[in-house]
Parts: sequence; C-alpha cells; structure tokens
Amino acid sequence: MKKTYFSVEKDGFYGAYFKCRKDTEKAVILMLGDNIDDFMAMAGAKWVMKKDCNVMTMSPAKNDYSHHNYPLERFEKAIDFLKKQGNTKIGIAGASTTGMLALVAASYIPDITLTIAISPSDFVMEGFYRDGLDGARERPGDYESSVSYRGEPLPFLPYAYRHPEYWQMIEKEAKEGGDMVASRKLFDESERRHPLQEEEKIKVENIKGKIVFVGAEDDVLWDTCRYIRRMAERLETLPHDCVYELLTYEHGTHFAFPYSMINPLLTSLLVSFEFRVGKQFPKECRATRIDIDKKLSEIIIKW
Repeated sequence: MKKTYFSVEKDGFYGAYFKCRKDTEKAVILMLGDNIDDFMAMAGAKWVMKKDCNVMTMSPAKNDYSHHNYPLERFEKAIDFLKKQGNTKIGIAGASTTGMLALVAASYIPDITLTIAISPSDFVMEGFYRDGLDGARERPGDYESSVSYRGEPLPFLPYAYRHPEYWQMIEKEAKEGGDMVASRKLFDESERRHPLQEEEKIKVENIKGKIVFVGAEDDVLWDTCRYIRRMAERLETLPHDCVYELLTYEHGTHFAFPYSMINPLLTSLLVSFEFRVGKQFPKECRATRIDIDKKLSEIIIKW
C-alpha cells in the first residue's frame, strides 16, 4: 500500500496516510500497535480500507507505545490534512490505551463523527513509559497525565503504585492468574485509593455522531465492561447529540479485535498464549471476534 508519512517536527503529528483505491470521502484515524506501520497498524489499515475508507495511522512516536501528555492538537492537525484531501467524514478508532485516547479526542474535536473504542477506560489514565528503566517493561510517569490539550495536562486517575512496585504488581497478578500480562487488580486498587473524580472522567456526552464501545467481561487488563457500562449510564443521564452501541461479551479477552483483521489462526494462538481464558474458552473468544467483525463492518459501511 502506498503511504504518505508525517512527522511531529514537520507536520505537527506522527502518522501515515493510506489512500483507498476506491474514491471515498470517509477517513478513519487508526491507533493500533507500537508504530504507524508495524504489523498491527498495517493489519488494521487493510481491514478498514476494505470498508471503503481512507486511513491515517497514528502513534506517539516511532516504535513507542508510551503515552504521557500526548497532545490532542496532533489529531486536529491530522484532521486538517484529511479534510484537505477531500474527506468529509472523519472517524477514529483505538484499542486499550488508545481506545481511551480515541474517546478523549472525539470528546474535544466535533469533526469526529464515528468513534470506535475497543477495551477502553472511561477515565483519563495516568501517563506511562516503556523505556526499560530498571528492567521494568512499563512504569508510571511522575504523576503525568497520558493526554494534554493546549499545553495543559488533562486530569487523570493516578495509579495505585509507583516505580518499581507498579510493574512488580503487574507481574505478580499475571503470574497468579496464568496470564502473560494482567493489571485489573492494579486499576481496581487505583480507584479504591483514589475514587474517580468528575474531572477525570471522559466527557462522552460531547462526542458527535456514533460511538461504538467494544469489550469483554474476562478482560484482565482492566474491567472494561464496567467502564463501558458507566459511560452508557452517563449518556443516559446527560444531554448528548450522539448515538451509541455497546458490543460487550462474556469472553473475548483484552484482544477484542475483528476476526478477519489479523490471520484468525495467528489470533487464536496469540490469545491462548497471552491469556488463560483464551486457552480455556477458545470457541467463545473466536465467536466474539466473528461477531465484532460483522457488526463493526456494518457500522463503518453504513456510516
């Protein structure tokens, strides 16, 4: 696929633009993987382009999934480019931390009219680094937000633990549960120590167009279905201009991606390797991904 690259220094954001072979006025900002053209990003771009959409992949930096004070202005600059290319409909999609980021961006930028959040939180997370300090795969920043806007960090839910205890607790939870990575107890403990404040919650009522929340009850990274239900309850009680849909499942793990996005056999092996429930309930997880594929495809095509 032909790609046009963008840099923070030159363009104000880090991304890659993929133009659909078919003429279309729809574009989706996609945040998957550790880089704008790695395996996950490319798989997601190809899947979205099959729905007749142009794609802009974005990430914080090259081969870096860290999120700390990520400027929302980068999305504004990317959208300006997309508009100049004739795109009149702008969507955004992310998973895990970027599922949260997609919701935050859409709540600030009204040009976004389709928001797909896979395994998101309903609050702004504290920032984190993946710089390998002291051998830890991940560590929290010095009370930094994961997101900023107009030079100001957004209020966030602080983690319960600091470095190096933060990663030690993640490793402990993963080992106890038989998973490669797990942090659900960490996030539950974070809310216990610091009850979620209104200013830390994502203002989903400000999002325009369509929101799709995707998650599984057996997610061991965090209790995403509880977060999704809280966002639905928020929308039920506050004025809003959007329509929303909840795609929640009993089984599916944190890796709740469309079935055909990545090689199905590879995905099944990955899920069963990463997560205990993926090994225990392979048919159920597969059925979840098939249903997500069908429903998200229909939503994107109809949009």
